[in-house]
Amino acid sequence: QVLLAESGGGLVQAGGSLRLSCVASGRTFDAYTMGWFRQAPGPGKVREFVAAVNWSQGKTYYADSVKGRFTISRDTVTNTVYLQMDSLAAEDTAAYFCAGAPFLGPTTAHLPWLYELWGQGTQVTVSS
Repeated sequence: QVLLAESGGGLVQAGGSLRLSCVASGRTFDAYTMGWFRQAPGPGKVREFVAAVNWSQGKTYYADSVKGRFTISRDTVTNTVYLQMDSLAAEDTAAYFCAGAPFLGPTTAHLPWLYELWGQGTQVTVSS
């Protein structure tokens, strides 16, 4: 069974930092792109792309809203994907989801409907 398990969410003050982790298990991920998405609370909120990383080459992709503040990385030994979040702001408050899909690139990594694997999510709350 393929599983993605997120951890590391919590409550932090604006300007603070958090590091999210996603442990992937159940298969090899060499051909995969692993992404982080978020969904803010409230009606009508959609799942928003945050960042993604190509598992084998380490190429990274970011949403404009997090560039320069968030860093995605992966550890191919422990099968873990990280999202380091710095300079957090109230608008970063959301449930954060780890996701995986094969063969995504710079023009497709931001599209949530292309991801076949999803974790259960971890809540990040930033107080202003």
